[in-house]
Amino acid sequence: MATIEAYETTAGRRYRVRYRRPDRKQTDKRGFRTKRDAEAFAASVEVSKLKGEYIEASAGRATIAQLGPEWLTRQTHLKPSSYRPVEAALRNHVLPAWGGVAVSEVRKTAVQQWIAGMTTGDGERKPKSATVVIRAYGVLAAVLDDAVDDRRILSNPARGVDLPRKGKRAHVYLSHEQVHALAAEAKHGTLVLVLAYCGLRWGEAVGLRVRHLDMLKRRINVEENAVDVGGRIAVGTPKNHKRRAVPFPRFLAERLAVQCEGKGRDDLVFPGEDGGYLRATRVQEDRGGWFSGAVRRSGVPRITPHDLRHTAASFAVSAGANVKAVQRMLGHSSAAMTLDIYADLFDEDLNAVSDALDHAVSLASVGKMWARA
Repeated sequence: MATIEAYETTAGRRYRVRYRRPDRKQTDKRGFRTKRDAEAFAASVEVSKLKGEYIEASAGRATIAQLGPEWLTRQTHLKPSSYRPVEAALRNHVLPAWGGVAVSEVRKTAVQQWIAGMTTGDGERKPKSATVVIRAYGVLAAVLDDAVDDRRILSNPARGVDLPRKGKRAHVYLSHEQVHALAAEAKHGTLVLVLAYCGLRWGEAVGLRVRHLDMLKRRINVEENAVDVGGRIAVGTPKNHKRRAVPFPRFLAERLAVQCEGKGRDDLVFPGEDGGYLRATRVQEDRGGWFSGAVRRSGVPRITPHDLRHTAASFAVSAGANVKAVQRMLGHSSAAMTLDIYADLFDEDLNAVSDALDHAVSLASVGKMWARA
């Protein structure tokens, strides 16, 4: 049990509470002006130990600037392309606002005010996009989650705040004629067709090697992903670390064979001019990238190479593929994710359900008429 002792100071009598922490080590807290205050603190300590909610006061004095970089070093599961924006969020948004704040001093209202400030901007800062705000918030909340796990604070004050909503850009779906017109105008026409008919991500397409093509089964084995991260190509496994086999249509077989002529098994199918990985194309028209130039000359709606994944999904659905097949082709983590992204492509399925219900009701009505007769 805690004990209370009085001692004298130049400012008058004060009280000290001596108690044992859950690890049985003795400590104390001094400076109480009245014995009643000391007794209340001693009682709260004993109750918190019984409930398993005891937090050492010194542990809560650790700042976000101390814990944030430590948290970042543990994010080894992130791919380089995912790690970079997280590191930038910590450096540019979290540490400037919260670096000097102790975790025990973070308040939910202050977190909400910080989010509102980033969303709306102020005289010195421009408004941030919902993506930037949500990412920065996620970093702060994750650091505080670790503080809870390490018994620095009892609960995470950042959880439960209101966040801005991301706006969804409408998907652009090209027709078969538009895709072939775009490929005809493009410097890398076969690559355009692979993106539009196989749904590969840019990094997966430029990371393809000759050995990844199975020409007999007409399969592309997606095993590598080459992503430009801050001007450096980072090569790793595909997104979600899942390898997959993607079918390609017969008309692409000859074009892919031409791409592989004179190459070894480990050579890239779509190399850049220097023989290395083809860099992501610049899509701004004023910069004259090969892809944006082809878009302009072909007259198709303004799109990026990544937008061709949407076209690939629309072609697959229109050809009769179910959501599970589309999920596997695109490399999504789940069929639910595919439905969330491409729900508009499955409207015909909803119509089919409605028609089936109409048919069932009609049969039931006919059955009742025959029964009465």
